[in-house]
Amino acid sequence: MKTLFIIDELEFKYFEFNKLVTSFWLNVEFLRRSYSVFVATKNMLNVKNAKPYCFCAKSYMQNGELLKDNLLENIAVEDFEIVFFRPDPPVNMEYINATHILSMADKKRTIIINSAEAIRNKNEKLYINEFPQIAPNNVVTSNPKLIRSFLKENNEIVIKPLNRCFSSGVFYLCHGDKNTNTIINTATENGKTAVMVQEYLPEIKEGDKRLIFICGEILDYSVQKVATNDDFKFNEHCDANLKMTKLTKDEKEIENIISEKLLDDGVVMAGLDTIGGKIIEINITSPCFFIKEINLIYGISLEKIIVDKIENYILKNKKQDQISVFTKC
Repeated sequence: MKTLFIIDELEFKYFEFNKLVTSFWLNVEFLRRSYSVFVATKNMLNVKNAKPYCFCAKSYMQNGELLKDNLLENIAVEDFEIVFFRPDPPVNMEYINATHILSMADKKRTIIINSAEAIRNKNEKLYINEFPQIAPNNVVTSNPKLIRSFLKENNEIVIKPLNRCFSSGVFYLCHGDKNTNTIINTATENGKTAVMVQEYLPEIKEGDKRLIFICGEILDYSVQKVATNDDFKFNEHCDANLKMTKLTKDEKEIENIISEKLLDDGVVMAGLDTIGGKIIEINITSPCFFIKEINLIYGISLEKIIVDKIENYILKNKKQDQISVFTKC
């Protein structure tokens, strides 16, 4: 079977050095299972004769190292059984246009993970408001007055841009801070850009948890992401700041609340960030599962577990399609 990974430009450029990246480990595991695996970036997508294509390079293992060909082939997206769409944010117009091209593929021939429609329609920050019972109190606005009012009500808040990742542009703000106006104006670009403003959850002092959502299930393996560099949040991918943790009763219940909705939306893989049982983000663009670190901490091969579940998911979808065709006949 043919598999395509659409990855971030930096990951593509430094392909063989990406052992911190989830796509790297999944690529290796698919190759171990004798899949034909190709890699590309979102700007390599194109349309020819009203069909989506992609310039891509074949990946392969050599002396235990993951490598890719220098030669790019322009292959029809529908020639791949699975396409993993995993470029990093920002989710700008270039990103959105790539999802439009992928949306042209026949869904009965090619499964795109996560679906182009989900990536386009479900903002990673806003998505939590579809599950208000497990989301922190928040507002989404570009209005400085509304943000100051929310700050007064909650005393401590966190301001986040809607289209970035890796904690870029995230601010903590306490009522009475002398930089309040400057921070709000910077975050909102002087009231022109909407941001998410959440209540500050004190449990962040212990770090936030990254839960792994795969094919409708939250895995038992997760990591606590501890704050770095005297910051209030995790912002450095470093072994020392990733700790083993156990899911709480509230965190296990999250699966029952979100699973059906995410799958219906076309979200097969997600990284759920939680603090104190509250879900603060649903990462669906290029969720990091910290495979290298989890393998070391738990003594497992997480990439095998993930690919097993994806294969079962694809098999199940094929059977459902066959039943649907048979029923129509």
